[in-house]
Amino acid sequence: MARLNVEIGGLKLKNPVMTASGTFGYGLEFQDFVDLEDLGGVIVKGTTLLPREGNDYPRMAETPMGMLNCVGLQNKGVDYFCEHIYPQLKDIDTQFVVNVSGSSPEDYAECAARIDRLENIRAIELNISCPNVKHGGMAFGTTCEGAESVVRAVRERYHKTLIVKLSPNVTSIADIARAVEAAGADAVSLINTLMGTAVDIERRRRVLSIGTGGLSGPCVKPVALRMVLDVRKAVRIPIVGLGGIMTAQDALEFIMCGATAIEVGTANFIDPAVTVKIRDGINAWLDSHGVSDVREIVGAIE
Repeated sequence: MARLNVEIGGLKLKNPVMTASGTFGYGLEFQDFVDLEDLGGVIVKGTTLLPREGNDYPRMAETPMGMLNCVGLQNKGVDYFCEHIYPQLKDIDTQFVVNVSGSSPEDYAECAARIDRLENIRAIELNISCPNVKHGGMAFGTTCEGAESVVRAVRERYHKTLIVKLSPNVTSIADIARAVEAAGADAVSLINTLMGTAVDIERRRRVLSIGTGGLSGPCVKPVALRMVLDVRKAVRIPIVGLGGIMTAQDALEFIMCGATAIEVGTANFIDPAVTVKIRDGINAWLDSHGVSDVREIVGAIE
């Protein structure tokens, strides 16, 4: 068996396969399908300082080779997570990463500070790229100044591994990556969803309640791969790649483009055990090609 363990800004993973926030709940919901301890990490659903109701229904729509969603970060708030969810996660032998969002740099920082106190949560993924909320989210992730302001505020109050999730809905994702690296990010994850819409021609209106939503699934993979390549050239910190990963081959493409680890998102809705299958597929490919350590192929393509 090949060596699969990797490290993301000090966060040690037993293998490079993680789950993407918003597609795997808190992980507990998938325990009937996968052994969570087989995964490199679980990135839990988006968490905010205060509870959020999310957007009105309908907030999901299928598209060819993908889906749109505008859930809007529905969650019960960071205190609920700390008091009710964390006790159920803390003794599971994998890395749990909390996806943190907010409406202001101060909100982000306070939420992160409360998670910082949780001994067995060793990283957060800072979501400055959610396209489905009216305040915060992508508003911070589309300019270097906005992204930097949030990362600096969080870095002052959060002392563990800080991964920043980047938006593809920008002119230059490499510039944003450089800005968050300079502000103290330990790693970046990309891409979040692309902005899109769907139309109901019988009702002559858009399908989603807020009109637009985030596009995910296999259709976004070519864009995500290109952006991972762009960011690889721009920063020295590790990259976590995501966007349309459905198979081990997809994951290997991201790794060869420069991702040290990957996240599986929409595929979880189709096959709740896909993450373990991808891990096993990566290992099988490495073995069949005489590669003893997955780190040997990170950024392998020119």
